[in-house]
Amino acid sequence: MRFDEAYSGNVFILSKQDYKQADAVIYGMPMDWTVSFRPGSRFGPARIREASLGLEEYSPYADKHLEEVNYFDAGDIPLPFGNPARSLDMIEDYVASLLADNKFPLGLGGEHLVSWPVFKALKAKYDDFAIIHIDAHADLREEYEGEALSHSTPIRKACELIGAQNVYSFGIRSGMREEFQFAKESGMHMHKFDVVEPLKHVLPTLAGRNVYVTIDIDVLDPAHAPGTGTAEAGGITSKELLEAISLIAQADINVIGADLVEVAPIYDPSEQTPIAASKFIREMLLGWVGKK
Repeated sequence: MRFDEAYSGNVFILSKQDYKQADAVIYGMPMDWTVSFRPGSRFGPARIREASLGLEEYSPYADKHLEEVNYFDAGDIPLPFGNPARSLDMIEDYVASLLADNKFPLGLGGEHLVSWPVFKALKAKYDDFAIIHIDAHADLREEYEGEALSHSTPIRKACELIGAQNVYSFGIRSGMREEFQFAKESGMHMHKFDVVEPLKHVLPTLAGRNVYVTIDIDVLDPAHAPGTGTAEAGGITSKELLEAISLIAQADINVIGADLVEVAPIYDPSEQTPIAASKFIREMLLGWVGKK
């Protein structure tokens, strides 16, 4: 993959053509090799891009226009089908290249395991950073049915990589008893069910810190995002997630990158899930890129 050349397929709306001048790079991680229920998230990045073409370029939430942000859509990393270990290595190498060029990495998933190599690439550059994790699922398992490389494990791996005290999870409403017990005992910060109100309390404690944000679309209630592999009833609304993105934009933190994962468009003929995801990406670009 040549990340300095314009992608030949559909790109996110108003993507610029010059990699070198870009502050942020959008890239796809089309992988669903380890999912435990319904596959299909490898098609998420392409559909998010296509859905973005229906967006207004101006955001009344941020009072900004996409022309004000310099970003480049590099397309999808050509991951080898069915090979999670090699796929994760390729993602880590790619993101390391973006970080070496001082780009803001904005990833489109793909299953949630794709965030794990991004965490590793960030760790190689930053001595200290925190993770904000917004999700329906705890993702704190050590393995799933004997497989350590699983979409149910990335946050447990993150705790081991950067210290559980640097991991902040929001909206969690599903997981094994042992995952919730680990959260209590490890020192990580788990906030169940809600996102907006706990974020208001947590963000001031992260003032001045580098923060990476990973969002699983299934944090939304299935009424708002049916197109995902492991839907969970009882989630938040699209409006609440937009408010959370805005709160992060307004906080005194340095957002060093982000991803949005688990959009599986095949389960949503109405396309409301990729449409919502593209709007979230717009708000992340406008609120987080270049934020100090």
